[in-house]
Amino acid sequence: MIQRLSHTTVYVLDQDAAKDFYANILGFEVRMDAKMDNGFRWLTVSPKGQPDLQVILMQVDGPNIQPEAAATIRGLLEQGRLNGGVLQTGDCRKTYEELKAKGVEFASPPTDRFYGVEAIMKDNSGNWYSLTEPKGA
Repeated sequence: MIQRLSHTTVYVLDQDAAKDFYANILGFEVRMDAKMDNGFRWLTVSPKGQPDLQVILMQVDGPNIQPEAAATIRGLLEQGRLNGGVLQTGDCRKTYEELKAKGVEFASPPTDRFYGVEAIMKDNSGNWYSLTEPKGA
């Protein structure tokens, strides 16, 4: 029986830049940062307060990805076609202003929705996220 999701992958164009963005801009914590013998870098981050979920920041041009697949993923990132998921916040409008002041790109400002308040943001690789304050939070 599956008990929980422990890791999920987000493809990034540059792991060092992604580490800086997620840790220093979004405030995530770096959980693991290690290189394997074949040059593969295992880099994971988590939102503070959620250590049981690790986001793998996977280098698009890494040793475990075929060049054709890497080119496809890179193209999707550059077009802003990949969704990293939903980032939950207790105050979407405040978080939006804080992140915008740090240079985070937003596709849409906070907007009232039936499920809460949502803004659409992008990371520095082109992945987009729903920044959501759930209704009643």
